[in-house]
Amino acid sequence: MRILYLSQYFPPEMGAPSARVCELSRHWANAGHDVTVLTAFPHHPTGVKPPHYRWRLWARERHYGVRVIRTYVLATPNRGLRRAVSYASFFLSSMLLGMWLAPRPDVLVATSPQLLVALAGYGLSRLKRCPFVFEVRDLWPRVIVEVGAMRRGWFIRWLERVELALYHRAVRVVVVTEGLKRNLVGRGIPADKVGVIPNGVDSRSPCPASSIRSELGLDGKFLVAYVGTHGMSHGLEVVLDAAEKLRERSDVQFVMVGEGARKDALKEQARARGLANVHFLPEQPRERAQAILAASDAVVVPLRKLPLFEITVPSKLFEGMAAARPVLLGVQGEARRLVEEAACGYAFEPENGAALADSIHLLLQAPDEGRRLGEAGRAYVLKHYSRQKQAERYAALLEAAA
Repeated sequence: MRILYLSQYFPPEMGAPSARVCELSRHWANAGHDVTVLTAFPHHPTGVKPPHYRWRLWARERHYGVRVIRTYVLATPNRGLRRAVSYASFFLSSMLLGMWLAPRPDVLVATSPQLLVALAGYGLSRLKRCPFVFEVRDLWPRVIVEVGAMRRGWFIRWLERVELALYHRAVRVVVVTEGLKRNLVGRGIPADKVGVIPNGVDSRSPCPASSIRSELGLDGKFLVAYVGTHGMSHGLEVVLDAAEKLRERSDVQFVMVGEGARKDALKEQARARGLANVHFLPEQPRERAQAILAASDAVVVPLRKLPLFEITVPSKLFEGMAAARPVLLGVQGEARRLVEEAACGYAFEPENGAALADSIHLLLQAPDEGRRLGEAGRAYVLKHYSRQKQAERYAALLEAAA
């Protein structure tokens, strides 16, 4: 089967979209499928392209047996209205150059967010006369309104019409949680048209622990890690609030790794509040990020307290479980039920720093319990969320669509 996978993000970029597209496409290629990923030049989230990609309109590469075609994107930082210009530039380049550079597939998958990627994918599927599969990882444009990135106006209403039209015109819609499927079915999309392929992890051994403790002078400390995007949806002020509650505990330290629209503001808040127990690190290569998780004593996975996120399961949850570390989850709904079923950590009320601090106290009082929770989480995620098994299910869905 010839698969064309359209995504704005791909390694060496970090984050859930990049990891999902990379790992699924690699498994498909290993299974004998002819896989092409149509993506942008690396630029996320800093808005800076590596030097060898600058001043180029397109490039061809190979990545673990996958054909990768990169097209132009106006690189901007992941913040403000300039992101919309970046999204539009990739929409145009992927449509125009993709028609010329990408081979005709048996099926085309376009992953959203952002929504213009899906629109480009639908357009390409018409031009190349192949079935269109719409992969939905977040509900755009609803999420950008709820987190306050944009006000509801004519543009959002137009995006909502585009969103519904794409659901109806896709041969299949693939979502990452059961809650997302219920949402789409409730909006009139036939249930048998919507498939659920969750996020997951590769079943490799955990990365060896990072030297991060020694580098930061934190040997012997209880390390709480957040690794991921510092965005508007994550509510990372909760980590600062917990750090302030625990500031008298010099043995408890927090490490926040990544980039994003809220990072500068978070760093300024930490400085203004005198939080010497919070350490910020830039975005790290994937192996290094996984090693930092392995070096921690607990992994915090928060989101803001919004109804939309009750049908969300953050990919960071799976990564923390795969690292065999207890998870401190600040998300309600489907993600909380998963943590309770896996018995892999503690759930706290979203945006409640005191509740997060209480969860950390529980782990401090029972180190053996923390190890048990971490081991239970790794066993559960490998059993139920193996990326290879999901890739096999996904391939079967695509073959039916093709």
